[in-house]
Amino acid sequence: MPLPVDALPPAPAASYGLLAGTRVLDLTTSVAGPYATMLLADLGADVVKVERPGSGDDSRAWGPPFLAGQSLWFASVNRNKRSIALDYARPDGHALLDRLIAVADVLVLNLLPRSQAKLGLDPDSVARRRPGIVFVAITGFGLKGARAEHACYDLIAEGHSGVMDLTGEPDGPPQKVGTPAADLLAGMDAALATVAAIHDRARTGRGHVVDVALVDSMTRFMTPRLVPQLGSTEVPGRSGGRDSVIAIYQVFETADEPITLGLGNDAIWRRFWECVGDPATAEEPAWRDNAARRADRAAIVARIQAVLRTRPRGDWLARFAAAKVPAGPINRADQVTADPHLRERGLFYRVETPAGPLPQVGFGVTIDGAPAGARRPPPALGADGDEVLAEWLGVGPRTVEE
Repeated sequence: MPLPVDALPPAPAASYGLLAGTRVLDLTTSVAGPYATMLLADLGADVVKVERPGSGDDSRAWGPPFLAGQSLWFASVNRNKRSIALDYARPDGHALLDRLIAVADVLVLNLLPRSQAKLGLDPDSVARRRPGIVFVAITGFGLKGARAEHACYDLIAEGHSGVMDLTGEPDGPPQKVGTPAADLLAGMDAALATVAAIHDRARTGRGHVVDVALVDSMTRFMTPRLVPQLGSTEVPGRSGGRDSVIAIYQVFETADEPITLGLGNDAIWRRFWECVGDPATAEEPAWRDNAARRADRAAIVARIQAVLRTRPRGDWLARFAAAKVPAGPINRADQVTADPHLRERGLFYRVETPAGPLPQVGFGVTIDGAPAGARRPPPALGADGDEVLAEWLGVGPRTVEE
């Protein structure tokens, strides 16, 4: 049976070189760290993934689903890298890691502070061996503070940040976001801060310690909900698919499938009612602005719902697009990956491997009019050890085996 990956286009031809010549040593596992280094690799950095011999990155075992024997979770955050298997808990392995650090520009790890110190991979120890290095730590709670040594996963970070408390229906339980949001946000923060640190080092020659915490990144994501809480007596609560500030900003039923609708200002409010053939409602004095509409939200929602149930979703979406009224479908994952607009933007493609094609979700940013391509598929465990050590250290295969 054909798989969706078989219908994907090949990777875009463009390959960004903005970070070409930047050597990134990646000691991370799971999602946040590998996502950060994949973003750097997409921008052109030479990323070498250091993995445990035998098992490698934790996410290599995450499945099903697997494709051609490879975890698709692993494949989602590890393209454009090379892999070397190295046991740096052993003295000879650690000595080789030290040599790699000595020629790296960036070191990325997700070890807790105590483990960093035990392995001699804390910021001070690394800086002594490689002055000017950009040291990037991705942990749950940061390198300092009462929780610095606490273990953390995306789920725990989402709970700490408040996002789970605000996700779900008002009378339902808290819900996790449907993707590892804290991991991905922390990875993006780490990549952004790393690029800034590299830029500053080129200017000053100084290295930097980048301290990224999943809980901090996820909490910053909550900025539009936390600032109003800090400046008022209102504590936000779960509102389901409805925004608690914008009066009409939620899901509605149509004659067939649901629709999202956001009437975020007075001009859109008027355009909506004109579009549905009821311009008089837009001029109702009792609903003159967002605050007034918010106070009478239930009545307005009921009226809009009655109107939208009269036509199918596709009809409404076409009308709203023409009228510049923000609205959209609620897509399943398979509908997202089949979206022709997203495919045209280069967001989905396949990379070829000896075992067959692997699907990828692209960089998601175009630079100079082109999307980022893929230089390398996600690496097999330890596949690039000889090549990396020869390039970075001038070491031959015999030393690698030893």
